[in-house]
Amino acid sequence: MNAEQIREYCLSKKAVTEEFPFDEVTLVFKVMDRIFALVSLDEELSVNLKCKPDRALDLRERFPAVSPGYHMNKKHWNTIVIDGTMKWGLVKELIDHSYEIVVQGLSRRSREELRMQQGKNFDNDLV
Repeated sequence: MNAEQIREYCLSKKAVTEEFPFDEVTLVFKVMDRIFALVSLDEELSVNLKCKPDRALDLRERFPAVSPGYHMNKKHWNTIVIDGTMKWGLVKELIDHSYEIVVQGLSRRSREELRMQQGKNFDNDLV
């Protein structure tokens, strides 16, 4: 897997934007202006993803490529080094998980705006 695969997958999610707000090597993906993924394009490819705390700890114990989120809240974010030790399917699942956590945490107003943009009940699409 490479940075372009991660980028394409993140952009395939509903209402996602991408930008480089911090520097030219940290690609940030947002849903409704809330970050759900940061991809480090520097030396070693990695992605920071939001994660429920219990699952974050479990992943860190099971996979050497997963560590507490670099420059992030260590309780809620993991950094995954893309070194070939984790299957692409699992990385996609973790991107989905991060996206869903952020969408669920949106304000009622933002969730309604997202629904209006989609023209259907967005919450049902997350299941």
